[in-house]
Amino acid sequence: MAFDAQLAMTDSIAKITLTGSLDASSAPRFKEVIEQAAVQSPSRLVLLMKDLEFLASAGLRVLIFAKQKMGAKVDIYVVGSQGPVLGTLEMSGFHHSVYIQDTYADA
Repeated sequence: MAFDAQLAMTDSIAKITLTGSLDASSAPRFKEVIEQAAVQSPSRLVLLMKDLEFLASAGLRVLIFAKQKMGAKVDIYVVGSQGPVLGTLEMSGFHHSVYIQDTYADA
């Protein structure tokens, strides 16, 4: 499945829906969407990963970039990651820097 990243802003929450395979060829697109979200100064970044099938190291680098770009005051939620994607987040230790959730409901 081809990679796609769609940004939606609701109040001050940036939600990015990720689908397909996030690898070296698709990482620039993800970085572009992160930058679009950062410009809007969200209070929270929600990454919806239910349909993300694969996360390569290049994608992980963009997640680290997102954490740095958003700053310490912005909480990042990783929602619905499973299988190899969740394994990559855990193996890298990145899961300690974000909130991992099965589902996300607006509070």
